[in-house]
Amino acid sequence: MRVIITAGGTGGHIYPALAILNKIKEKEPDSKFLYIGTHNRMEKSIVPEAGYDYEAIEIYGFSKSMIKRDFKNLGLIVKAYKKCLKIIKEFKPDIVIGVGGYVTFPVILAANKLGVKTFIHEQNSIPGKSNKFLAKRVDMIGVSFEDSKKYFDLNKTYLTGNPCAENAIDIKAIPKTKYGMHRDKKSILIVQGSLGSKVINDKMLDFLKNIGKEDYEVLYVAGKDYYEEYSKNKFSKNVVVVPYIDNLSALIKDMDLVITRAGASITSEIMALEKPSIFIPSPYVANNHQYFNALSIKNGGAGEMILEKDLNKEILKEKINDILNNPEIYSKMQYNLRQMSINNSSTMIYNLIKNLLRTKE
Repeated sequence: MRVIITAGGTGGHIYPALAILNKIKEKEPDSKFLYIGTHNRMEKSIVPEAGYDYEAIEIYGFSKSMIKRDFKNLGLIVKAYKKCLKIIKEFKPDIVIGVGGYVTFPVILAANKLGVKTFIHEQNSIPGKSNKFLAKRVDMIGVSFEDSKKYFDLNKTYLTGNPCAENAIDIKAIPKTKYGMHRDKKSILIVQGSLGSKVINDKMLDFLKNIGKEDYEVLYVAGKDYYEEYSKNKFSKNVVVVPYIDNLSALIKDMDLVITRAGASITSEIMALEKPSIFIPSPYVANNHQYFNALSIKNGGAGEMILEKDLNKEILKEKINDILNNPEIYSKMQYNLRQMSINNSSTMIYNLIKNLLRTKE
């Protein structure tokens, strides 16, 4: 199989794309791959390091506050589209796959123009702008949440889950004892992304300083940008503060409760690992999609949610105790997570693509 894949901007798009590529490579080792991404975002280093050929295009997302750049971007989109036409003609892919981010826009449009089969995947409960626009022009769509299907043509939309979930299941667990936590105590992981969040750090400070009498331990990920300053605080003895955790899903396997933002990747991993969680969705993301990701899980009885504006020591302690001290609630959440999770997402997407290619005229 000859595959062009495009995704960019954040790990929430890039890592599912890589999971799809890895699955195709596993099933068909002789396949040829090309990844098209931006010239200045994280995929430009992550993808080549993963061993895949990479083509960069210059393109930016639109912004209400950067009008000058938006006008420039219109010209860059046309230029990127023409470059993608050339790349696709030369590479001759059987399929072009878009996994989110504005970089997918000219790539999928060019593939559509040239009559190449196309597949897009949406990781969030609320679709991004690119996927909304491209939906009518692609041959097949995969979504991570049942709630997302209503935004697309049901005749070509499939509930596939998120490819990151399959990776989370296969990965070897990291024991919490590696971080100085005790095997005989319940454990909570609190994380808000690799760089961290000043707002969350500030709101968590009172909680982390006053949980000495609780019968659980907390591993708090302060974020690379804030750890040095944050670690100077005096925390309760059952709190461990670290800047960053490389292999987060591997550690989640050995924790009892996770408190986190509600990005697409971590929500899919939490569902796959059946780990009860409290979500604090970021209100600063496009379409408020983290709120809707968390809402899908909360409405399914599989987790709890606290809005960032409502977060304080009292409400956090209450929700933690409700979950950790009630075996019935904890087990029910695990059961509901199991019902929601799709743990073979990459395999499903591979099979859908193979079926799509069989219909190629």
